[in-house]
Amino acid sequence: MTTPSMPPAPPLPSVTVVLDRHDDTLHTHTALAAHHPSSGRITLHPGPGTTSETGLAHDLLVALGKPPLLPGRFPGGRQPAWEAATAWLTALPVTRLTVLRAHRLTARRAMRLLQLQVRTGVHLTLVCHRPHLPAALHQALRTADYLVTADFEAARRHYYGTPVAEAPPADEPAGPASRWITVPALDRLVSYDSPRPCAAPCTPPPIAWRHRPPPVPLTPRTAQRVAHRLHAATAHPRLAAALAAALFTGASLQQLATARPRDYDAAAATLALHDRARYTDGCAAYPVPSWAGVFLRAAACFTRLASGEGQELLAAPGERGHLLRMAETARLRPPQPPTARRKGPVGRVEWDWRERQEAERYQAIPADRARPSRR
Repeated sequence: MTTPSMPPAPPLPSVTVVLDRHDDTLHTHTALAAHHPSSGRITLHPGPGTTSETGLAHDLLVALGKPPLLPGRFPGGRQPAWEAATAWLTALPVTRLTVLRAHRLTARRAMRLLQLQVRTGVHLTLVCHRPHLPAALHQALRTADYLVTADFEAARRHYYGTPVAEAPPADEPAGPASRWITVPALDRLVSYDSPRPCAAPCTPPPIAWRHRPPPVPLTPRTAQRVAHRLHAATAHPRLAAALAAALFTGASLQQLATARPRDYDAAAATLALHDRARYTDGCAAYPVPSWAGVFLRAAACFTRLASGEGQELLAAPGERGHLLRMAETARLRPPQPPTARRKGPVGRVEWDWRERQEAERYQAIPADRARPSRR
């Protein structure tokens, strides 16, 4: 029996180079007006002080609506900003990337953009505000399939795509709102359980919810608000995916840390978490809601690019502080204790209130039962 072959990958679109011969503001304004991430269009306008490859990646993350810096320490002291930008471009429905001031790119930064296009398949347009192709860009493009145009209408079609479509009304602001969203599923995020990843291959069954009730699914409106806040709160794909996973699994950070890239099945929309000692529900596969899929896809891509298959798909236990700070930036928290039972100042999120309640109940049980016998 012959094995069916995989369908061929779609051909990579040619890189478009726009020559804005007279540095006309019309080109810049039109390209910036085309910027609309939710419609799949990103316009990158590098800052005048952007001179490094990492700085260009930071500018791209900002264009994607994210903070430019990734929290945490990384091997060799190198922040994986390009890996993060590549992961988000892969996961988000971005199809077009326009880069202004491309005549200022060094050959190395131009190569970074060309590598980004190869990995993501995005339609890349480079706008040179000069009458001729600069030497550095010409050198970088030697190995790429590209076309050059100086026609404004043709350039506009590349900025917007074909057919040309004006930007729809602005979306709901992606930045974190001032009002907290309280989610009971976050009650166990700082739980003291300690499951470990499975050393041998493990294919967990679907979650059965025998030992605890399933988290209440977010309403479509709340899910949209949560997704907007997570996108704006961090550029780190693994942290964003960990918090998203906590919202639909109700799992602790220790259990979330058991997931590896192979545990996310994008086709089946499931995420496997491991717990052989059965602190809670054992090894189980959880359905991934549609709103959370983009974060899992970005985390899987980022982990493979930055770490490899053997590393955590989601946040590691040592990243607990970064994860909680990101959640608070997004104004997401578990239910809070009454004012009379607070241990900290009003306004500070108490993440371990549920754990303290359970610990106090367990400590009270022996005292109630340890009465002297009268026999």
